[in-house]
Amino acid sequence: MFMNNFCTYIIQSEKSGRFYIGHSHNFEERILKHNSGGVIATRNKGPWKLVYSESFISKLEANQRELDIKKRKSRKYIISLILNVTS
Repeated sequence: MFMNNFCTYIIQSEKSGRFYIGHSHNFEERILKHNSGGVIATRNKGPWKLVYSESFISKLEANQRELDIKKRKSRKYIISLILNVTS
């Protein structure tokens, strides 16, 4: 999916509608962990689905983008990211 790159991703709980922001080198493996209860922050809140992602060459860039999104503390901003990708 991300061709050996790092990614910053936003997943959404199909149960509650909550968002989770993270970064990973292997998103497919990471989403399996989220959905199987292997991540404490998302345990018992799924199932989770991918709603947004960005690819980066380095882990540092992906981590910085994750922190940038989290720093805004804005559901409105997250929704605007998602809508701009799908429109």
